[in-house]
Amino acid sequence: MPAHPARRVLPLVALSTVAALALSACSASSSDSEGAELVWSIEGANLAAGHMDPQVSQLDVSGMVQRAVLDSLVFQEADGSFTPWLATEWEVSDDSTEYTFTLRDDVTFTDGEPFDAEAVKANFDRIVDPETESAQAASMLGADFYEGTEVIDEHTVKVSFTQPYAPFLQAASTPQLGFYSPAALEESAGQLKAGGPGITVGTGPYELTEYTPDQEIVYTRNDDYAWGPHGEKAPEVETLRVEIQPEASVRTGVVQSGEADIASNIPPNLAGDLGDGITVDSVEYPGLPYSLYLNEKYGVFADEKVRQAFAKGIDIDAAVEEIFFGQFPRAWSILGPTTPGYDAALENSWPYDADAANALLDEAGWTERDADGIRMKNGQPLSVRWIAYTPVPDDRAALANAIQSDLKAIGIDVVREVLEPGAYNEQYGPKTFDLTDWGFSGVDPDLLRNHLHTDGFQNASQVSDPEVDGLLEQAVATSDQGQRDTLYTQLQEWNATHQAIVPLYVPSAITAVGERVSGLQYDLYGRPLFYDVSVD
Repeated sequence: MPAHPARRVLPLVALSTVAALALSACSASSSDSEGAELVWSIEGANLAAGHMDPQVSQLDVSGMVQRAVLDSLVFQEADGSFTPWLATEWEVSDDSTEYTFTLRDDVTFTDGEPFDAEAVKANFDRIVDPETESAQAASMLGADFYEGTEVIDEHTVKVSFTQPYAPFLQAASTPQLGFYSPAALEESAGQLKAGGPGITVGTGPYELTEYTPDQEIVYTRNDDYAWGPHGEKAPEVETLRVEIQPEASVRTGVVQSGEADIASNIPPNLAGDLGDGITVDSVEYPGLPYSLYLNEKYGVFADEKVRQAFAKGIDIDAAVEEIFFGQFPRAWSILGPTTPGYDAALENSWPYDADAANALLDEAGWTERDADGIRMKNGQPLSVRWIAYTPVPDDRAALANAIQSDLKAIGIDVVREVLEPGAYNEQYGPKTFDLTDWGFSGVDPDLLRNHLHTDGFQNASQVSDPEVDGLLEQAVATSDQGQRDTLYTQLQEWNATHQAIVPLYVPSAITAVGERVSGLQYDLYGRPLFYDVSVD
């Protein structure tokens, strides 16, 4: 079952939704945009905190902006299939342990270095090197399953794994496994997290030429580019100026005024009032919906009844409908509806039920109440600490307030702490918290291995269950999509009972596009692609 993210164009009055392709159907206009500048407003608040390198960073925004620089071996189409990009063809061994790629022979990095098999090997070996401290990209490259990359000849490379590794082609289509110049890896590896001109060097349609942290990134057209995923040549737009503007009201303001041509991460409450001439596109994220992660190895969430009561005691439908204006659907599973293997049978299977939540807490022994109505047991309050990572958008802050209010009504005190990245990591590392939150986009459901496997690098719930580990290990090792779907269905049903992760809503990438822009496209994650863009 391939992923089919819905691309929706939101009319500015009714905000009704219209299904379309992940790639925009509009084509570039015939207007002369040679030498033109396109301004793109993004949130980007944490890029300057060492997140300019998609091979290391786990932030979506890192891959979103650096896609302009970093090309991939293959491209994933709207129907989930794969087509050539830097690789012209590939062969997969019968047991899915070896992937052999034939590379283009006409590609160069913007520093003049050739793209060849040695460059592929240098990048992949760098990703899995422990000194690189990559988590997400290393996992996508198989982590412990990665056996190595062998240079067969100048333009042929073989990537091997110690066991069958089905998700590799999908991973190889992402900027996380995109390619830096070997010279940059050798001379500037320690600076890639910070990024900058002469450091962030790839084969992409643009070259990073200026960077002012927390303010802007300037990309300049790569005039030699001739190897886009669909044969695209150098872009028409000469300068792609990325303005970093964390406040959503600022992003909407600059696209309304014409100071920006495109604005990303527009919240639903602002998407319907942008004015004439502005198109609003919405692409639903595949992957793990925005969720709460309950730490079952720390505090009261060790008790499954408390976790189940927590999930049933939140009126998710009402909060999501009110706060997100009906644009983001309530989530029922730990996979979003556009993700392969999504279990639609879970829809409506665990509705809000305060009575059932209260009964579960009574069964768990939390029968006393203090003067504020918070449940007590053995003289201790039923209190949980929620750590959140800055910046927190206003809509998510409002959702947190609704969750706290609902849970207080059943006697659970939720203390929420919004922390700067350093302070957050100090608590996230040793897992000294009760719950935390995030969403995680990804087209392959193998992303659940990071979140639920005993050794998963994003296992915030500290799940350690041999049955779950076995299901995840079987799923990553089979290429049969039907078998994979069955295994991931079992995992989703396990979580619906166990409640290690409480899914809340399925977000979309909402992008506002000014009227002078033509030919804008999106990848499966809803991230803008600029190969065919022109501006009037």
